[in-house]
Amino acid sequence: MKMGAWKQAFFNERMPACALKGHWVSFRLVDVTGNGKAFGGLPFSVHDSSGRHHVGKLNDEGFASLQDFYCGPVVLMLDDLYSGTEEPYYQLRTRRTYKLPITELQMRAERTFFASADDRRVEESSAYQEADRFYQVEVSDLVRHSAHLPLPASSVLRPKRHALKMMADLGFGPPEPTLSGIVLFPNKHTVLQVRPLRALRTMLSTEDSFCALNLYQLALFAALSYCDFGQVPAESPSDEVRFPLDPSVGNLFAEQLSVYHEAWRIDPKQSHRFYPIYEDVPYSQRFEILPFDPELYPQNRPELKEEQEHPARLHFFDDEKFGTDTQAFITHHDEIILISVRGTVSRADVLRDADAHQVSFEDGVGKAHDGFYQAYRAMRDFVLQYLDQFHLGQRIVICGHSLGGAIALLLAEGLRRAPDAHYNILLYTYGAPRAADAEFTAGASALVHHRIVNHNDPVPSVPAPWMNTTAKLWIPGAITLFSNPAPGGLLFAAGLVRVGGNPYRHHGEQYHFMPITLPDGSHSSVLWKPGCESLQEAGCNRALQLQGDMPDRDNLLRQLFQADQHFMTTSYIPAAWATLRRWQQTLESEGPLVTQREFELLDRAFEDMREQLRAKRRELAQRRPANDRSHEPGDALNAEIDRLHTSRERLASLRWRRLRARDVYGSQAPSTHLQSSLKRWFSHRENRESAQFASIPPPAHDEQARVQTLDIDSVV
Repeated sequence: MKMGAWKQAFFNERMPACALKGHWVSFRLVDVTGNGKAFGGLPFSVHDSSGRHHVGKLNDEGFASLQDFYCGPVVLMLDDLYSGTEEPYYQLRTRRTYKLPITELQMRAERTFFASADDRRVEESSAYQEADRFYQVEVSDLVRHSAHLPLPASSVLRPKRHALKMMADLGFGPPEPTLSGIVLFPNKHTVLQVRPLRALRTMLSTEDSFCALNLYQLALFAALSYCDFGQVPAESPSDEVRFPLDPSVGNLFAEQLSVYHEAWRIDPKQSHRFYPIYEDVPYSQRFEILPFDPELYPQNRPELKEEQEHPARLHFFDDEKFGTDTQAFITHHDEIILISVRGTVSRADVLRDADAHQVSFEDGVGKAHDGFYQAYRAMRDFVLQYLDQFHLGQRIVICGHSLGGAIALLLAEGLRRAPDAHYNILLYTYGAPRAADAEFTAGASALVHHRIVNHNDPVPSVPAPWMNTTAKLWIPGAITLFSNPAPGGLLFAAGLVRVGGNPYRHHGEQYHFMPITLPDGSHSSVLWKPGCESLQEAGCNRALQLQGDMPDRDNLLRQLFQADQHFMTTSYIPAAWATLRRWQQTLESEGPLVTQREFELLDRAFEDMREQLRAKRRELAQRRPANDRSHEPGDALNAEIDRLHTSRERLASLRWRRLRARDVYGSQAPSTHLQSSLKRWFSHRENRESAQFASIPPPAHDEQARVQTLDIDSVV
């Protein structure tokens, strides 16, 4: 062969068949700052064009070189598995199902960081200047199994895949059937800048006590439950899955947060940007969407057909095909398992809402709303199977909105009572109706449940404990509701039916969004615990306008179909955001939760309400026959007047209450990452409200279910 042949371009059709020996290659792995120390000592393997396999270790600066091999490109891999015992890597590598092939390279990359909070690429570094070739690479470029790793980020300096394919077509490179590794060219020094394996994780508190952080963050997750999972292909995948639909559950966790992208959309029609508060975590500690790899996991193989496992089947419960139409998603990391249950959407949801017949709660005590109970039973096995595989003592955080809140309550209590499981449950619900009777509520007293109610939301008032009308009176109203469902489906009217049995009772500690008007005319709300049924029933009482035994159906329909204070993205989420901002500002200023003016307005409304209750008590006393010794109506009103007095005292306490950091951020208050997470959150203009107390963000004109004007006088 010609002595100058080695100078010719590689993969050139004139490249001689026989190659000369005596060539070299050098390479270095660095982080985004150009430092190679993070990868010092890593084992590597190189396959040259003659089929020889070379192994070695990077030096302390991440550098290595090979000498005297045959002319031609080589393929570099760093595929050695992590062999240490550090958590969570050891647990992830050895767990019973879906063992992750975590490599030493992955563990090292998870300990590197981005140069900026928004992951802007550093196109030039000190290492860039020393290189003949400079690539920005991912861990997935250098290992064989990558289904559990994030999608590559775009970059003009990515290595070209066609070179690797050509090597494979010529029979060179690693002996695996998949294209793995990076092609390095001889007689050149190549620098590989490894992208950090960091992810964003929504911060949550694991403490029992209520905090503004969880109020806001779990409101977002409860709203996300209305989205699809977004997997493509949705069923029977063959080799890989993707999650391109934004927003969707899979897209958020698998394709946005996993690549360090701050996502904010949790509703397809959402216009205002509500960002969660994210923390920067190693990739292995993110909320996990399990990998799909038929080569590695036999349960993923397509030939299993109906028994095939894939991410949508593992993380997403959608019972549309089997009657209940219950929907929920579940995911986890090393500290939390998160479950979110969807509210009313479809006709099947409507029929379930309407089924208020009480049935025995077989997993505990008392009786539950039959429609909600059937939905709970439909998803119970799905949740238990997931917990059986991935629960290792984490706090189980459950949330749900509307119907989803009712199902979430039954699920939480069922899990709490699961034999020998010792599940530690934390429950937040938003606008949830009553799900069970008084015996159930008493038996579930140990369950930690924070129940959020927006001021005039009618849904939490049903099924009402004092309603015992006959079914035939409600059939015409139910038919009207079912024939013309509104978007979002607030169709709980027929659920007011209860014939016999113990009265329905709410469970959990209620937190109430009380509306206020700020000095500039904008609207916000004060979150507090009123403790009186006059407020808890306000939404329903204003709608019903009882006329004998039959409610005014038209008024009820109008209230339900215009119940904007029940929707998540235009009601609960804005109010939760405003509460978080109010509490943050209160914590910073060391001031009270309400101003003197706000207290006077609210207190005046309570005084008016008390006078109305007293007047009603006098009216009932005058109507009572002389021989009627029953004291029930008067006793009930007296008890409510007493509760109203207690509520006024609670309101007064807000003038003097001083917040602690744990009131706002819960268990995250002492976290060393809190300030950096808040800095990232406040970098978005939507979160830099400068008013003394944050107002509720106004919805866009084209946004469905706009929030109506909040009126302080509406409490009476």
